[in-house]
Amino acid sequence: MTGIVWTFALIAALIHITVFVCEALLFERKAVHQGIFLTATANVPAVRLWAFGVGFYNLFLAVGTILGVALWAAWDESVGRALVIYTCWFMVLCGVVLFIADRRAMGRPKGAGISGALGQAAPPLIAVIADAL
Repeated sequence: MTGIVWTFALIAALIHITVFVCEALLFERKAVHQGIFLTATANVPAVRLWAFGVGFYNLFLAVGTILGVALWAAWDESVGRALVIYTCWFMVLCGVVLFIADRRAMGRPKGAGISGALGQAAPPLIAVIADAL
């Protein structure tokens, strides 16, 4: 089961790195802010700082997860496992928040954010379930 935990934790980390790039580095591109985040170009200046900050929070979650897997695999199993499970639960709960925001149509039409919520929550949820088994 450890291999499943690591695999899905690292998939979650890769998703969070990708989101970091989109939010913190590429957000001003129309294909990103409008195509991915459904943010009108006129609104980009108003939300740019938020997107930048949230991008880095995604990066830090990913780095923590990768570091946890490395620690678990090579140096300190208990510390690494704790870090992986903590960051995965953090990602799952953030996915729940995104789901709630989608259901309340906060910032975009209801239903438009489901893929983001599932993308954030599903891989780390699989990791924590595999760890529990």
